[in-house]
Parts: sequence; C-alpha cells; structure tokens
Amino acid sequence: MRLLAIFLLGLTIACSSPPTESNMTAKHAADFDWQGHRGARGLLPENSIPSFLKALEYPEITTLELDLAVSKDKQLIVSHEPWMSHHICSHPDGNAVKEIEEDSLLIYQMNYETIKSFDCGIRGNSRFPEQRVMKVYKPSLDEVVAAVNEYTQQHNRPEINYNIEIKSEPAYDRLKTPAPAEFAALVLKKIIDLGIKERTCVQSFDVRPLQELHQMDSTITTALLIDNPRGVQSNIEELGYTPAVYSPYYKTITANTVREVHAKGMKIIPWTVNDILSMKALIPLNVDGIITDYPNYIRQLIEE
Repeated sequence: MRLLAIFLLGLTIACSSPPTESNMTAKHAADFDWQGHRGARGLLPENSIPSFLKALEYPEITTLELDLAVSKDKQLIVSHEPWMSHHICSHPDGNAVKEIEEDSLLIYQMNYETIKSFDCGIRGNSRFPEQRVMKVYKPSLDEVVAAVNEYTQQHNRPEINYNIEIKSEPAYDRLKTPAPAEFAALVLKKIIDLGIKERTCVQSFDVRPLQELHQMDSTITTALLIDNPRGVQSNIEELGYTPAVYSPYYKTITANTVREVHAKGMKIIPWTVNDILSMKALIPLNVDGIITDYPNYIRQLIEE
C-alpha cells in the first residue's frame, strides 16, 4: 500500500497544472500553516535557538516544529533523540560522540547543566550540506520560548505557533523518557506556565501520550503523526478520539486521503517536505499546511 500511495503521488505531480499560491483560495492561502521543521534544519543546526530564530526570518512561517525529551532534573529539552546523537553531537572536550556511546549518553539520565555542555552543531550534518556549522547546545523549551518571544517583540512579528512532538515509544519508558502519563503532564504544565497553550499543538507517533493529554485536557490541540500504511480510519480508531490534525508522511498522501481527513473534521499537515516540486503537488490537493526543513523555499514557490 505504501508503494501504491507513493506511485499515486507521482501521478499527481505529473498530471497537475503547475501550482502556485494562486491555486489556493484566498482563505486557504491565509490559513495555510507553513511549519519550520526543527526550526530551519536545512540552514542551521536542528532544534537550536539560532535555527528557530532563523525560521522566524521568513514571514510565511506560522509555526515552529520541535521535539521534546526530558532531563534527569525534569526539564523539557528540545531534542529529536532522547540521547546525544553520534551524527551531530560532540563531548564537552570536543571529541565526536560515537554510536556505541549513545546508550550511555541518555538525556533522561543527565541534568540540564550537563546536557548544555555537549555541542550539537559544530560538526554540521551530512544530510544537510547547506546547513551552516556553529556551536550550539540542546536548549530547554523555556529558553526557546523566551528567545522567540524576544525576537517577535523586537521585530514586530506576530506571535508564532508551536508544534511540539513528544518523542516516546514503549521501549523508552522509564529508561530514556518518563512514562507517557508523566511526560504528557510535564508538557501540559509547561505550555500553560509559558502562556503558549492556545498557540500549541502537541504531536506524536506514539498514541499513548496523546491519549493521556486528551484525558487531562480535551481542549488541547493534538496531532497524530503517521508513518504506517494503515488507513485514516484505522489510525484514528487506535488513538481513540479524533485529533485536530492528521499528519502523515507526505509521499503517502493522495486526494482521497485529504478528502477523508477533512470529512472527519481534521486538518492534514504532511511531514517533511524538502523540495519545491513536492510542495507544488501537495498544495492543489488542499492540504492545510506543510512541514519543511527549508523555509527559504516558500518564497521561491510563491513567486514561481
């Protein structure tokens, strides 16, 4: 089914007229949610304060997408993995983290001050050759929101939305992350304390923390991330309630997928779209937003 979905997307690209902003209705264009994935990962080190501020330089970006782990001292840490990745991180002495070391460098077993001593940007990222190398650390969610608030105030930019991913799975429970109920409670309390609850969507591939959040506060906006070949109905049944957003891998999306998601009262926002051709194929399907590592592509897309 996955291959069929990818094939159908290819047909959509081949058969659609070249889409631009004019392919959207005025309302669709105004409501379209461009999300900076891990900030602007294609340009600056992921999930770092400089990366988030870089994404804010692009006025089309309405949402910052980021990932959360939890430290030993219960800080919410902005990190894709709940460990120091051997792909991008270095020890405080400058030596690169080795893959074999990752299980001994778990964020959940480190206090925040220790976490900040590791660098995760100076080595660059081989997957993103345009990414500028710089020394960065994994920030807390508090630090990110404070930096973003300062930037938006100084630059008279509208308040930004957040799409926060809870990085959990059963194998991580109580070893690499808290149990889902505790993780969800930490996130809910923090976004309330930071005053961003009304501007935040919480997403996860793991249905468990979403279920916990929904039980704690049914008014919170949630998104179900999808990386499986099961259909919309099956995935929503597993979750047990209808979230505000359905967020599948972009290559699996067809016009039928979009219609089914909208019929269930959800928005559909695909991840992670890093080329203009695919963006052009998705917009006429009436998706509600796009998550991308390259916010600099948005203006190119609109102007073509």
